[in-house]
Amino acid sequence: MAEMARPHWQNCIAHFDEAVAGFIEEYFGDTDRRCLIVAAAGFDPRSRHVATLLAGSMGERLTGLFVREERGTPDASLVDAADENADALSDVVPLSEIVAVNIFGNDNAPIAGSQIAAIIGGYGIAPDVTDIVLDMTALSIGVGFPAARLLLAHCEEKGIAFHIMIASNPELDDEIASEPGDRPMAVRGFVGPDHSGSTQDVARIWVPLLAKGRSAALDDIGRSVGETYKICPVVPFPSRDPRRADSLIAEYETQLVDEWQVDPRDLVYVSERNPLDCYRILSTLKTRYDQTMADVFTPSIVLSPVGSRVMAAGAWMAAVEHDFPVQYIETVRYDFDPAKAGVVAGPDLIVHLLLSGPAYRELEPAALAESVEPPATSVPE
Repeated sequence: MAEMARPHWQNCIAHFDEAVAGFIEEYFGDTDRRCLIVAAAGFDPRSRHVATLLAGSMGERLTGLFVREERGTPDASLVDAADENADALSDVVPLSEIVAVNIFGNDNAPIAGSQIAAIIGGYGIAPDVTDIVLDMTALSIGVGFPAARLLLAHCEEKGIAFHIMIASNPELDDEIASEPGDRPMAVRGFVGPDHSGSTQDVARIWVPLLAKGRSAALDDIGRSVGETYKICPVVPFPSRDPRRADSLIAEYETQLVDEWQVDPRDLVYVSERNPLDCYRILSTLKTRYDQTMADVFTPSIVLSPVGSRVMAAGAWMAAVEHDFPVQYIETVRYDFDPAKAGVVAGPDLIVHLLLSGPAYRELEPAALAESVEPPATSVPE
């Protein structure tokens, strides 16, 4: 693989499900720790999960910045659910504030990235904060990706720990329908390198992460990406539902066969529960295309993460590490019945990643390697 700016990300400290609660109790139970959590305060029933876990171990040592994404004219039931979650988060983390982020401007142009950048840039992170946790569970890509990049930069500059946590439920994700906007664009901070001065033709490899009910959005994004050398769709496998990848391939059959003309060997399979798997596979994909196209084309891998926030977190890591452009389309409105949250099969899956901080100066490589699962996936030839 090519030399990486953050080699520890290949085997960074990670925890899954029950191990996350144990880590929080031991690590954040240390009374010397002061933590800021940045998370969504929206309608998603998983919005409170991470904050509640942290508050149980930290109490007043935990502060919060909760983001209320404002878009269009949402259904009253979703507004009520968001209000309930916001009130609950304020109760769980009393030393917190809730800020509104407008996803669209007056001209309906997406402005989420600039909005969250201004909020984080103007937020006074206390000098005694030892850890920052970004809860990506319910943040949109247009908000979560820029926020994660800015918070990582702050943590790396100050030498403090940066964590990403996600409470995931694939079955619940399938119940949340969305209406895409009409302006695909690069996510703020993820436009990729400038190839205008390249002496070689640019070969775009588009990597869309497939998700149920997002075909219209991916169609629009694909047209905005333009001419491609290859399209490598990503599907979840292994997954809690062993047939989830098959169902997605069946749902996207028209695009895969007739429109995108995807070679079956170019399908990419990544774990539904481990973001590091997605990160490693995309890193390997870059290395292979860099090698095979050397002196012929300039490869440009373009990511389009929709759906699963676990897989999107791995895509974010790859985009940061390799300067991949991220092409995305904002959601105008969501359609979801909050009453379904209690009947959706399967418990929440929870993931924790430690991406920066003093731990990487203290732990031996062997200790880091023990904290993660080995990848069980493949990449296109």
